[in-house]
Amino acid sequence: MSDIFEQVKLCKICSDIFSKTKTQHCPRPVIRGKSTAKILIAGQAPGARVHESGVPFSDPSGDVLRKWMGLSKDDFYDERNIAIIPMAFCFPGYDEKGSDLPPPKICAATWRSSILENFQNLELKLLVELVPVLRNKVRGILKNETA
Repeated sequence: MSDIFEQVKLCKICSDIFSKTKTQHCPRPVIRGKSTAKILIAGQAPGARVHESGVPFSDPSGDVLRKWMGLSKDDFYDERNIAIIPMAFCFPGYDEKGSDLPPPKICAATWRSSILENFQNLELKLLVELVPVLRNKVRGILKNETA
């Protein structure tokens, strides 16, 4: 499996797409896991902070997710048990207004099935998606509760 992960980590298929974004960044695929993983976490795509760190969920969303799952950082990042394979492996960038761009579909189409066939021990697949509209609604609800 390390071969497919190494290929993904070298992927530049979206270079032209990302060079035309407001951030004009280079691809930096962020994935992790070993074939022994029992849990697969699939988010939408890394954000800007994860793009910088190279560590998935190394932002406030990761803090919330680890708390929700009841896991320490060490347990959460134990690749033998948990694989983190987003739908798109790179930060898609921002548009001219500073809004998140959607993940390029070519990423999943190119890599996802080849990666997933390496995971035979999965017992749980967790899809983590907090789209901006939902995120804003949650923030609004929480703001009203604390006001």
